[in-house]
Amino acid sequence: MASASCLSLLVLIAMASAASAQLSSTFYDTSCPNALSTIKSAVTAAVSSEARMGASLVRLHFHDCFVDGCDGSVLLADTGSFIGEQGAAPNNGSIRGMNVIDNIKTQVEAVCKQTVSCADILAVAARDSVVALGGPTWTVLLGRRDSTTASKTNAETDLPPPSFDLTNLTTAFNNKQLSVTDMVALSGAHTIGQAQCLNFRDRLYNETNIDTTFATSLKANCPRPTGSGDGSLAPLDTTTPNSFDNAYYSNLLSQKGLLHSDQVLFNGGSTDNTVRNFASSAAAFSSAFATAMVNMGNIAPKTGTQGQIRLTCSKVNS
Repeated sequence: MASASCLSLLVLIAMASAASAQLSSTFYDTSCPNALSTIKSAVTAAVSSEARMGASLVRLHFHDCFVDGCDGSVLLADTGSFIGEQGAAPNNGSIRGMNVIDNIKTQVEAVCKQTVSCADILAVAARDSVVALGGPTWTVLLGRRDSTTASKTNAETDLPPPSFDLTNLTTAFNNKQLSVTDMVALSGAHTIGQAQCLNFRDRLYNETNIDTTFATSLKANCPRPTGSGDGSLAPLDTTTPNSFDNAYYSNLLSQKGLLHSDQVLFNGGSTDNTVRNFASSAAAFSSAFATAMVNMGNIAPKTGTQGQIRLTCSKVNS
């Protein structure tokens, strides 16, 4: 029995390796040579129109990959007979940018009919968003296919909430085969974007490892009573909120992490030195972030004949 289990495990590992091995940076070079330039111009326009959209698109890719792999499942809208991931607690009322992805999909379909997956559009849009806000670039591996299902339950169990401590965060990322360095680097995406008061209220009023002036400046728009100003927004990086840089880590050194899950990365624990390294070296952060994004984009992709290429990102093909 033991050898049979071992063999089946090896087969599973081989299948997983084969799936990511099938992703290729040149996947659309012949079938849709204008795909990447079409996505890039649309993302650049969207981020130019609203800088926050860059962060929203990066988050959309993250929330896609962490739930059953990078398969576009997060984009599936609920219907009378289908409950997807968008209503899950980590997504409900906070994920955004689906309209931008729909717009990109329409433009890509116009140049190449049913060729480029929504999952791949998300992966490329995340990269192009980072670049549009002054961050690093990387080569996106392509060839993912779109899921025909989505899981609200898995979204609620697999996406790390802002209340997580370092141990829980490490476990959540490790479960997706992402290293601690990947975790700290990916958290650096919080150099852009905003968070809702309900996600940092407890930190403002109940935690001590927070800069007093910083906390006071946020309390006016995020009052203590639950239900009061829950949706009020604050930038995750107050220093340079619309620039993709390494200021997030310098903020952590000054106890100005907005979320509990941000500040736990620099709080006397095992990740302190990585945070110091990224705070002192923009190049070290950029390199680690690019590597981590590729690693995240390799989580359980559907390839070959798995899944489908959706015609519309919000619904399964009929």
